[in-house]
Amino acid sequence: MAALLVFVVFLVAIILSIPIGVSMILGSIAPILTMARGGVIPQIIDNTLSGANSTPILAVPLFILGGVIMAEGGISKKLFNFFAYFVGRFTGGVPCAVVLTCLFYGAISGSGPATTAAVGAMCVPFMVDLGYNKTWAAGLIAVAGGLGVIIPPSIPFVLYSLATGVSTGKLFLGGVIPGILIGLFLMAYAVFYCATKGEDKAKIKERLDEISANGFWPLFKDSFWALLCPIIILGGIYSGAFTPTEAAVVSVFYAIIVCLFIERSIRFSALPAFLISSVKTYGGLAFVLAFATAFGRVLSLTHATSAVQDFILNNFSSAISVLSVCTIIFLILGMIMDTGPAIIILAPVLLPAVQMLGVNDVHFGVVLVCCLSIGLATPPFGLDLFVAGNISQDQPMSVAKRATPFIIAFLLSLALIVYIPAISTWLVG
Repeated sequence: MAALLVFVVFLVAIILSIPIGVSMILGSIAPILTMARGGVIPQIIDNTLSGANSTPILAVPLFILGGVIMAEGGISKKLFNFFAYFVGRFTGGVPCAVVLTCLFYGAISGSGPATTAAVGAMCVPFMVDLGYNKTWAAGLIAVAGGLGVIIPPSIPFVLYSLATGVSTGKLFLGGVIPGILIGLFLMAYAVFYCATKGEDKAKIKERLDEISANGFWPLFKDSFWALLCPIIILGGIYSGAFTPTEAAVVSVFYAIIVCLFIERSIRFSALPAFLISSVKTYGGLAFVLAFATAFGRVLSLTHATSAVQDFILNNFSSAISVLSVCTIIFLILGMIMDTGPAIIILAPVLLPAVQMLGVNDVHFGVVLVCCLSIGLATPPFGLDLFVAGNISQDQPMSVAKRATPFIIAFLLSLALIVYIPAISTWLVG
C-alpha cells in the first residue's frame, strides 16, 4: 500500500503540472506522513544532499557548457561545409549533410535541443535558399537533432549511469552504432524524398561550388578543430587517459581554446553569459537529480522496486516481450516527459527486473535513450519541435507533420536496435 501511494501521489502531481522535482518530494514524503513508512524526513534530507554531492554529476553541466561555447563559436557551420563537400552533390546530399552534421555535433554537445538549435539555425536558412520546403527542413532538423542524445558523449547516458551504476564508458560505446544506424535510416528517407520530389540542382551546385572553391585542404583546415573535438574527448575516455567527468572538463577547455584563441569566433567578455546560460539549463535538472536519490531510497524502503520486479517477472517470460512493452511505454513517456527526469525515475526501477529476464544493462540503456530521443520530436511536448519551429517560424504541429516520415524511419531503425542487442553491445565486448 505504501509503495502504491508513492506512485499515485507522484503521478497525480505530474498530472497537475507540478514540477517533477517537487512531485518527487511529494511522492517521497506521502508514505512517511500518512503511514510512517519509507523512512523519516531527516533521512530524506540526508539522501537529497548525498544525491547532489556526486563527482560524476559534474559531467552534465560541463558538457552543457562546452556545447554552448562550441555552438556560439560557429562550429556547426564548419562541420556542415565539410560534409557537404563530400555528399552535397548527390541526390539528397544536402539533407544527408545535415544529418551527418547532427551526428558529429552530437559528439560535441551531448544534447538533443542543443544540436537542433546549433545545426538548425545555420542549416534551415541554407536549405530554404536552395529551394527546400522550410517546414520539411525544420522537420528534418527536429528529428536529426535527437541524435545528439545518442551519439557519445551523451548527457542522458551520463544520467542513466548515475541512476543505475552502469559504466558511462560502456554506455558511450553502446550508443555509437545505434546512432550511426539511425542516421543512415534518416538519410535513406531524405534521399528517397529528394529523388521523388526533385531538387534545384543548379542552385545546389552554385552554393557547393562556393563552399569548395578553394579546394579540399583549405576546407579541411577550416574544419579541423571542430572534427578533432570528439576524437580527443572519446579517444581519451576509451583509452583510459581520463574519466567521462574529466572528459567534460577537457571539452570545456578545448571549446574555450579553439573558439577564443584559435578561431577567435567568440570574445572573452561573452564567457560569463555562456556560464549563466549553462547554469539555467542545468538548474532544473540538478534539482531533480538531488531528489532522485531520496525518491529511490523511499521506493526501496516501501518495497516499490520489488513490487515492480514481481509484476514484470510474473507477466513476462522473455527479454523480447518485456523490451517490446518497455519500448512502447518509453515512446509514450517521451512525448510528455523530459529525457533527464524520465531516465532518473524509470531506469533504477526497471533495470533490475529486466536484467533477471536476460536484458543487458547497456542495451536497455540504449533502448531507453533512443525511445526518449524520439519523444523530443513528437507532440505534444517535443522540445526539438519547438526549437525547430522557432527557427523556421512555423507552428510546432506543422513541423511535427513534416517530421512524421523521419520519425517512421527512426522507428524502423529502433526496431532493429531493440531486437538485435548486438547493435548496442558489440563495441562494448
